[in-house]
Amino acid sequence: MQRYFIYLSYDGAAYHGWQIQPNGSSVEETIEKALTLLLRQPVDITGAGRTDAGVNASMMVAHFDVDSPIADTSQLTYRLNRLLPVDIAIQRIVAVDNDMHARFSARARTYNYYIHMCKNPFLRCYSWEVHYKLDFDLMNTAAQYLLGEKDFKCFCKAGADVKTTICNVTEAGFTKMDDGRWKFTITANRFLRNMVRAVVGTLVDVGRGRLSLDAFRKVVDSGTRGDAGESVPGNALFLSKIEY
Repeated sequence: MQRYFIYLSYDGAAYHGWQIQPNGSSVEETIEKALTLLLRQPVDITGAGRTDAGVNASMMVAHFDVDSPIADTSQLTYRLNRLLPVDIAIQRIVAVDNDMHARFSARARTYNYYIHMCKNPFLRCYSWEVHYKLDFDLMNTAAQYLLGEKDFKCFCKAGADVKTTICNVTEAGFTKMDDGRWKFTITANRFLRNMVRAVVGTLVDVGRGRLSLDAFRKVVDSGTRGDAGESVPGNALFLSKIEY
């Protein structure tokens, strides 16, 4: 058997997330069907993470195994892009050691969330439009409390099937972009289901004055999902980097 890493990006608007779903289309299933057709053998792929419905990825990594080495991965990349829908793009396919795992070998993942503060028809698909004032300096102060290894159960979707809710966050904060948008960046060794959208929603509560810094810290330290803020829309969230 030979293992390959596949590097790709996708617009998640038309999909019920990355993972195969019983009653909806997924990015994973769409790629598996295309690879199975082109390689003429059943192909299962394993992604580095599981993005939620509507969430995008400017970088996703997955792996798959085949019976024998692929003669020309560049040609397979080309043929795969021709077969896949326009909202999924394959950047490259590379052979890796068989003990490499797209999910478990990843050391860190980075997500970005985008916010714009005035109506703009060209941003609406990939950024969240907000019409109330936000104190981003205060939100950044709160975001620094996320750093380190903590139990983030307060940001995990209820009923999620996870063995642990402990994550190690190494970066979290907002920066203003040249086009006026605000970009939230968060990096961690792992993420819980719905975690980033819940984190942003809770930080927005801080920025609106609905939640004090002390209250935010208490939510992180001992709160439940019901104590944290609402999840923000998924269309403005991007999985942007995976490190091995």
